[in-house]
Amino acid sequence: MALRLLTLVLFCCFLNSNAQIRHPKASPFSMVEQEIGLSKITVKYSRPAVKGRQIFGGLVPYGRIWRVGANESTKITVNANMTIMGNTLPKGTYALYAFPELDTWEIAFHANTTHWGDGRKNYNPEEDVFRISLKPQNIPYHQENFLISFDSITHNSAQMNLVWANAMVTIPFEVDTHAQMQLEIVKQIVENPTAQTYYEAARYLQEQDMDYQRALNYLNKALELGGDTYYFHRVKSLVEAKLGDYRSAIKSAKKSLEIADGLGKDEFVRMNQKNIEAWKKQLK
Repeated sequence: MALRLLTLVLFCCFLNSNAQIRHPKASPFSMVEQEIGLSKITVKYSRPAVKGRQIFGGLVPYGRIWRVGANESTKITVNANMTIMGNTLPKGTYALYAFPELDTWEIAFHANTTHWGDGRKNYNPEEDVFRISLKPQNIPYHQENFLISFDSITHNSAQMNLVWANAMVTIPFEVDTHAQMQLEIVKQIVENPTAQTYYEAARYLQEQDMDYQRALNYLNKALELGGDTYYFHRVKSLVEAKLGDYRSAIKSAKKSLEIADGLGKDEFVRMNQKNIEAWKKQLK
C-alpha cells in the first residue's frame, strides 16, 4: 500500500513538472482575409509591439532576414494566380520574408513554409518564388503593434500594407478577375440558365463598361425568363444609352420607374427620372 501511494505521488509530481501554464502571448496571433474580385488573399501572422524600442535598424537589423512579424513565419495564401510587380505568384501558400534596409526593402515570397521564425540558418534563397524591391514610406503616426492590412481594393487589384512604428511598405497585388468572370458567366449560363444568371452577367458587363451588345442580349433573355422587374429594366436602360439608342433607353427607364414607383422604391424612381431628362436632351 505504501509503495502504491509513493508511486502515485511520484507520478503526480512528474505530471506537474511537465505541465505548462497557458499565458497570453507578447505578440498575439492575427489573421486577415481580403477578397479581390473572385479571389482571396489570407495572411496569418503575429503582431509584436514597439514597446519604446527602435524597430528598424534596431530590433529588426538592416540587411538581415525578418519573418514579417513574430513567432512563426508569416504565411500568405492566394487562392488564384496573382501578379506582383510583373512576377507571377501561383495559387498556394508561401512564407513571407523581408530584408529591410534604410531606403529599400526586399520582400521574398518563399516556397518553403516549414521553417520556424525567419529560418535564418536553414533559409535558402533558391527556394524564393521571387523577390521584389520596395521603398519604405514614413507614416505621420505611430503604429504600436505590427499591422498587415489591405487598401485600394478593386475587382482586379489591392495593396497590402506592412506597417510598424513609423514605417510602411506597400505590396501591389493584381488578379485577372475579368478572365475568371468570363469563365464563370459561360459556366453558369450553361449550368444554371435562369433570369437572374443572365441579369448578373449583363450587370457585370455594364459595370465594367464593356461588351454592351452582349449585355443587352443577356438582359432581353432575363426579361424573357423572369418577366418585368424594375432592376432588369433599369440596367437595360443604361446599356441602351451606352449603345446610343436613347429612345429605347428612355422607354426602359420609364418602365423601371413605373414598377419602382408601385413598389415604393423612391431611390430608383429618382435615378430613372434623372436619366430620362438627360437622355431626352440627347435627342434634341
